Amino acid sequence: MKGRKRVMAVAALVLSATAGCTGSSDAPARPAAGTPAAPAVSPARVCAGPAAGPARAPAGAVTVDPAVVGDLAAKTRSSPPYTTFWLRPGKHRLAPDRYAQVVPKEGNRYLGAPGAVLDGRRVNQYAFGGGARDVTVRHLTVQRFVAPNNEGVVNHDMADGWLIEHATIQYNSGAGLMAGARQRVRGSCLRGNGQYGMNAYKTGDSIRGLVVEGNEITGNNTDDWERRRPGCGCSGGVKFWAVDGADVRGNWVHGNRGAGLWADNNNNDFRIENNVLEDNDGAALIYETSYNAVIRNNMIRRNNWVEGRGRADRGDSFPFATVYVSEAGGEPRIRARTDKIEIYRNVLENNWNGITLWENADRFCNSPANTSTGYCTLLVKDAERCARPAIAAAPLHSDCRWKTQRVDIHGNRFLLDASVVECTAECGRMAVLANYGTYPDWSPYRGERVAEAITHRQHNRWHDNVYRGPWSFVAGDPGRELDPGQWQSTPYQQDAGSTFDPRAGG
Repeated sequence: MKGRKRVMAVAALVLSATAGCTGSSDAPARPAAGTPAAPAVSPARVCAGPAAGPARAPAGAVTVDPAVVGDLAAKTRSSPPYTTFWLRPGKHRLAPDRYAQVVPKEGNRYLGAPGAVLDGRRVNQYAFGGGARDVTVRHLTVQRFVAPNNEGVVNHDMADGWLIEHATIQYNSGAGLMAGARQRVRGSCLRGNGQYGMNAYKTGDSIRGLVVEGNEITGNNTDDWERRRPGCGCSGGVKFWAVDGADVRGNWVHGNRGAGLWADNNNNDFRIENNVLEDNDGAALIYETSYNAVIRNNMIRRNNWVEGRGRADRGDSFPFATVYVSEAGGEPRIRARTDKIEIYRNVLENNWNGITLWENADRFCNSPANTSTGYCTLLVKDAERCARPAIAAAPLHSDCRWKTQRVDIHGNRFLLDASVVECTAECGRMAVLANYGTYPDWSPYRGERVAEAITHRQHNRWHDNVYRGPWSFVAGDPGRELDPGQWQSTPYQQDAGSTFDPRAGG
């Protein structure tokens, strides 16, 4: 899905990192029906109370003077790799040139003293760039840089192995930071940036082993890119693009204009766990044209009020969701820690709608409806193969499209008080659906084929959940709305073992 618009006030609180992986298996014991989910989250302050850096220069460190314009960049150039730099308290500046930046050498470490700020003054585009590996930026505030759209301020050139820890990256244009392989972003405040807090994209699609842990990601997309470029799909708290292996845990993602977390295009092997995702104008989480994920133990509340309500007010009946799985599913042929998308032990409270599983029948490799231009599925390396007549037969008929399949939704608690959300209709829906395939004229997926497959044959299953409030269900197409009894009955047979109470409350 491309297109999200929003605005929300932000609080200055966050989560600390909490429990991560749970051993060798992602399959939990099956909960008894009616058992409440209990996400293990522990809020902590990050933006309002960042961890302080060293008050004195560590032994052997090069001291950087804020009174000398360009001192950090100059001393980086004149020092060898693996140098530690300690930035004194105060406001550090680069040369007054838009392209002036710090270009680290391999293994460099940049440590900020309490009160150390690297300020771009709305003049410099980038703070840290270049291709050096294994660079550390810690205890430093980086602010007021003006990176262009889709570019970033810290690790602008997407180098590998960077550690950004206890940093504050705020009030920049573009993305606060980019990402490379093995990047770790921990305990940091990504606040008020013009496009994203982080844009996890790397030229060549080679990001592996990304860790995003214990951060506050708040108030991003201040430039409202979806309004400036409708349908760009280029906004929110964090955007992930073609990342293979990511652990996103213990973060507080809140008050972003647009989606909180958005994994878009050929991502694989995500664990999204122990986060609080709240008060984002759009979806808390979008997992789109991607594969194999575990989404568990998250507290998800008050999301999608701006975008969901706005769509409904304009007469759009589509179930715009708080957790939106779009042309994404489990695929055993792609190596990962799981072979499905498993969504369990989450609490979704007072959001606009719940979980929607969607598949665009017209979106596949080589189709003009494929908004990921030039990309194909991970199962087909050459998109040109997805053409007639070969696409009409196995294996390409199956492999040329991103399929929403093998999604297992269980052990969650779905709570809705319509008086809190201030809605009378269209805000309490779960959905599994597709559109009627129409184009191009050579498409083998025209008609109701995809809608029938996602609803009945692609192993998408809700079970053993708890529902409180006036929930309804959409199956097959947006016009087919069901009550809980119809949802559980033939031909849908969803939510076996689940409990329903139409009264609001926890």
